[in-house]
Amino acid sequence: MEEENNNIVENVLAEEANNNAESTIKIADDVVAVIAGIAVSEIPGVASMAGGFAGGITEVLSGKKNLSKGIKVEVGEKDTKIDVNIIVEYGTRIPDVAFEIQNRVKKAVESMTGLKVLEVNVHVQGVNTVVEEDKKDNIKSNEDNNN
Repeated sequence: MEEENNNIVENVLAEEANNNAESTIKIADDVVAVIAGIAVSEIPGVASMAGGFAGGITEVLSGKKNLSKGIKVEVGEKDTKIDVNIIVEYGTRIPDVAFEIQNRVKKAVESMTGLKVLEVNVHVQGVNTVVEEDKKDNIKSNEDNNN
């Protein structure tokens, strides 16, 4: 009787293993790209994402911010590789910004998707040197006060 119960349990476990082996979850590249894009957008020192012409047109036509702009993703069965193209703010320390991007993107993608992040490559495409109007006004008012 005990041997018969063991056989039944073994058959049920084998059947569950077969069912699990046949079931798969495929996460689209775009999903991983959006997760990475949101993580990058929260990092101080990142002026914007450096995307191609198509990404800019998509934003204009849809009226929505393209959260995956500047991000290239390769998703495998259990892992992923991510390339991030950014423009940094002038005056920020680029290695620190890049390191923070790598850490936050890896953490966000792994925790939300269960995929192992093999690489997060950061490509700095430019430096934003545009001074905001508020900063210009502050500089001008300080100059006026000094005279």
